[in-house]
Amino acid sequence: MSEKTRYSDAELDEFRKLIKEKLVLAQADYDLLRTGVNNVNSNDVSDTSPTFKVLEEGAATLSKEESGRLAQRQMKFIQHLQAALVRVENKTYGICRETGKLIPKERLRAVPHATLSIEAKNDEKK
Repeated sequence: MSEKTRYSDAELDEFRKLIKEKLVLAQADYDLLRTGVNNVNSNDVSDTSPTFKVLEEGAATLSKEESGRLAQRQMKFIQHLQAALVRVENKTYGICRETGKLIPKERLRAVPHATLSIEAKNDEKK
């Protein structure tokens, strides 16, 4: 029997659902982080004494910077998930870009935006 070269339409539908679920969660996380960066719903330091204002502004700046970094990382994750959806539509999803072989379902369930098999990923690190 020959080796499969792509996942079936039914399998691709399963992955599409999984990716869309993760995309909804990732977008909600991103929106939460973006709200933290914009500081829309929090109290300001305008009503505190000048001594505490400097300390609070420093902590708020650090918090905003960290939230900004997390938001950027989350946006990158969202973009990877969206690219995975395009690959599902093109029926090229789950094919390792290095080896051309199918990425195991277990890996795709854990990392739905994966484009490399474990073997190719390990070779990449060397």
